[in-house]
Formats: sequence, C-alpha cells, structure tokens
Amino acid sequence: MSPTYTHPGNKMTRRALLAGAGAAVTSLTACDLVRRSAPPPSPHRRCPVFVARNQSYTGPLAQTIRDGLKAVGFDRQSVRGRRVLLKPNLVEPSRDMPHMTTHPAIVLAAFEIFRGWGARVHVGEGSAHVRDSDMILEDSEFGDALHEEKLEFTDLNYSFTVPVPNTGGNTWLDKFHLPEVVAKADLIVSLPKLKTHHWAGMTASMKNLFGALPGLVYGWPKQILHEAGISKTIVDINTSLPKRIGIVDGILCMEGDGPLAGTPKPMGLVAVSLNPTALDATLARITGFDPEKVPYLNLSADRLGPIDDALIEQRGERWQELVSPFEIVDQPHLKRMLAPSRVS
Repeated sequence: MSPTYTHPGNKMTRRALLAGAGAAVTSLTACDLVRRSAPPPSPHRRCPVFVARNQSYTGPLAQTIRDGLKAVGFDRQSVRGRRVLLKPNLVEPSRDMPHMTTHPAIVLAAFEIFRGWGARVHVGEGSAHVRDSDMILEDSEFGDALHEEKLEFTDLNYSFTVPVPNTGGNTWLDKFHLPEVVAKADLIVSLPKLKTHHWAGMTASMKNLFGALPGLVYGWPKQILHEAGISKTIVDINTSLPKRIGIVDGILCMEGDGPLAGTPKPMGLVAVSLNPTALDATLARITGFDPEKVPYLNLSADRLGPIDDALIEQRGERWQELVSPFEIVDQPHLKRMLAPSRVS
C-alpha cells in the first residue's frame, strides 16, 4: 500500500513517504525520463506518480514538490550545472481568474528546488492568446515574483527557433520549430494548471507543452497545431521534445468550459512524475475521465508511458481517495471520455 501524504508538517507520514522513495529510486530505470529519439518505454514497466493533498499556495510547496520528486526517483545530481526550463501555463492570464493559469507560487517553488540542486534555471512560455510579454507577466502576477528572484523569463512566441524532426509521426507535420531555449534544455519541467479542455478533454502536463512552440510560426492560438489534430499533435510534441517531467498545479483547478471559460474547482492537489503520460492518466482518473478514452492518452499508451493503473505506482495519496469528477461541456465527444461510473 502506498504511504499517505497529506501535509509536509506531518513527520510520521513524511518518514513513510521517504521510505517509499527508496523503492522508487531502484525502479527509476524502469520508467526513464523520455527524451527525443529515445526508444519507447516497455509496456510492462511501472512508473511512480506522486500526489499530495491538502496543499495551498501559501504552504510549504517547495518541500512538498521536493519530497514528490524524491518519491518518484528523481536524481538531483542529474541537473547539476544543466539547463532546466520551467514551463508554466500562462495561456490568458487574469488576476480575476486564478484558476486559469499556473500559480506563481508553484513556479517559484520549482525554481527554489532546481536552483538548490545546482541547475541553471529558466522560465519560458508561449501564450496561445496574449501576444504582449509585459502584459502576460503583469496580468499573471509573475512579473514581480520573477523580478524578486532575478529569474529570467523568455516569451517563447518570439524566440529564435531551430528545426527538430517530428519523431512522433502522428500528424502531417514533418518537423517542429522549437525555440532555442526549448531545444537546448537538458530538462523541461511542465508546470500546468489542471483543467478541463473542450476539445482534448483535459489539459495537464502533456497538453501544456503546446506552449513550448512559438506563435510566430504556428499562429494564435497555435492554430496550425490545432488543424493538425490536437490529440495527435500533443503526442507528437511530447515525443519530439527533450527530457520532460511534470509538476501539476492542482490546488485551484478549472472545470466546465475549460481551458479558458470554466469555473473554479478547488482540489488542493500537487502531482509529480518523471513520466507525463502516467501522470496525466492518474489525474484523468481523479477528475472523472477514463484514460483509455482520452484520445491523447490512448495514443500515448505504451509508447510514451503507461496509462494502465496496474502499471502506475502510487506515491503519496492513493488516487481512489481523491476522485472528484470535473464538470464538462455537454458535448458527445467529451461524454465519450468519461469514466464508466459517470456514464448513465
């Protein structure tokens, strides 16, 4: 049984968590970080996913995330002196809609961790809607936070790009034009806001990487990527990018008509994994979706990572105890993605 993890202040549960982390470290080779052109993980390998409940933006998030990374077997030495890109979701920031975008506290906590482990940390985002970098930083409240920490931010929409082959092969796109800071990253940390999505079903660590591609090439709101097929493009992007892990802001989420016009859904969760596919599959179960029926997860299964619950090791909280179905738009294609328990 996975150890309980409800709050970093509970020393007994922290000891249990970190004891379980030893098993995760030994199984790290069974769920390697996915890197561009790397062979796909074995369909029989088990991937750890960590979920913490009772989290808040004013709480000890760095401690929670650090414990989560240790629990899933992250090697802190692997980032010393390396380039780490933190990629939040700043799709259409608004101070009146904190459930729209990744909270600055999540990004700053990740920055604290990776800087403390000796990484060269950078923040980048290519908003799908807002074309003004200063407006993005102001409206999302990131500007003051990044300035205070002297953390460099790059608007990926306007960056110099380099072509890389599309190694996914699900769409007609033969290559991707990646911002140089993305292409040269040793590790990309996807820091999404957990939300519903009126086309993809849900948006979490994998869909968030649409924003790693520049609007100057793919349009606003990345319309070329949409025209190529959202689910197929999600998989192609994730297959073609450098190493990726996910740290998900599930504290204040969005349900309903996401990812832009939904309503707040408080969950109090932080989720971490070295494998974004396993991570998103777990979050799908928590939010009331069937991973097998979410197209981008179905396409990713056994290629980018497992979606079968039997192949995902729970660290921290058990997802079964966290299930709180998200409301969705009343559309047939979304209803088909729901877990069997939600289908009348």
